[in-house]
Amino acid sequence: MTFIWVALGASVGAPLRFLVDRVIQTRHDTVFPWGTLTANLTGCLVLGFLVAAATQLPPAVEATLGTGLCGALTTYSTFSYETLRLIEDGARFYAVAYLAASIAGGFGAVGLGWTLGAWLAG
Repeated sequence: MTFIWVALGASVGAPLRFLVDRVIQTRHDTVFPWGTLTANLTGCLVLGFLVAAATQLPPAVEATLGTGLCGALTTYSTFSYETLRLIEDGARFYAVAYLAASIAGGFGAVGLGWTLGAWLAG
């Protein structure tokens, strides 16, 4: 049954990632991948929150939102590809900035989510 919950979450997370990427990226006239960065940082925030609040959540909710939604919303493969593409296109500054923002921002978003989840879980 857990598989069904994960698939349900992923069926929302993947289209959501696509929409976030398109909406954000069309607002920026740059090669910097703002859309993927936004989707990944949002997923980190939500996952940090869910992990901290897991003791208060039913396992089905944790599987649906944590593994399913966040797993499909975030994307390491696209992050890796876009970093490589920036390097190949000669946009080395953007590649390094994207790498730094993704790693530092990801840790920060997980930490913030964790803090909020722990605070709300009591």
